[in-house]
Amino acid sequence: MHPMLNTAIKAARRAGTLINRASLDLERLQVARKGPKDYVTEVDHAAEEAIIDVLRTAYPTHAFLGEESGSVPGTDGSEGDAPEFQWIIDPIDGTTNFIHGLPLFAVSIALKHRGQITQAVVYDPSRNELFTASRGSGAFLNDRRIRISGLVRYHDALLAAHLGKAGANGNPVFADMLADCTAVRRLGSTVLDLAYVAAGRIDGFCGIGLKPWDLAAGSLLVLEAGGLIADFEGEQQWMKTGGVIAATPKIFPQMLAYLQR
Repeated sequence: MHPMLNTAIKAARRAGTLINRASLDLERLQVARKGPKDYVTEVDHAAEEAIIDVLRTAYPTHAFLGEESGSVPGTDGSEGDAPEFQWIIDPIDGTTNFIHGLPLFAVSIALKHRGQITQAVVYDPSRNELFTASRGSGAFLNDRRIRISGLVRYHDALLAAHLGKAGANGNPVFADMLADCTAVRRLGSTVLDLAYVAAGRIDGFCGIGLKPWDLAAGSLLVLEAGGLIADFEGEQQWMKTGGVIAATPKIFPQMLAYLQR
C-alpha cells in the first residue's frame, strides 16, 4: 500500500472515531447553518481538524482544501492555484443525514499531485466500510478488490442523483434520463454515491452544483474500478464545473447521450 494512502486511512479512521462517538448523543450536537439547507456541526470541524493534524504531521509542506477550513497553501515552494501536493477533505459528506441519525454519510480524503488525483479514501464509519484507491493500482473495499457493475441495458440501471433544489423537474434533460432508468436513489452523500458506483452497487450517478471535496476521492474510486467519469460535455472539467456523470462503460455513453440532446 502506498504510504500516503496509509496515512490518509489513519486520518479517516481517526475522524470516524470522533463521528461515531458523537452519533451516540445527537441531541447534544451543536448545529449551525452555512446556508439554506446546508448545515455544519462542531463534529465536522473537529473531524476536519483531526484529519489535517494527521496529514500535516506526516507531510508538513503539503497544501489543504477542506470543506470547513477552506484553502490552506503549502510550504513546498509551489505557487498559485496549483500546489504540487494538495489534500482535499470533506470530514462528513452527508451532514444532514448525520444530524438526523440516518447512517448515510462518510469521510472523504483525496490527494491531488500536480493536478491529478492520485490517492483516495472514503470511509463510512457507521458501517466500517473503507473504500480506497491509488492511481494505477485498482479500487478496494476493506482490502477486497471492487469493480463497477457489468450492466449493459440502461433501462435496467439503478442510478443515484444530486440535482440541487430544482431536482429533475427543473431540467427536462435530467427528467428524461432519470425516467428511463429502472430507479433513482438520492442518498444525500455524493462520496458514497460514487463509492457505490465503484463497488457495483449503483450503475451510474449524475450531479450538479458539486464541490471538489464532493468529487475528488470518489472520482478516483470510479476510475480505478473500471468506470468512467466526465462533465456534461464528456470532458474532464467536472472538478471546475461541479456537473458530473459517472457510470459503467456501457451505461455512461447512454447517460451522456441524454445530456447532449
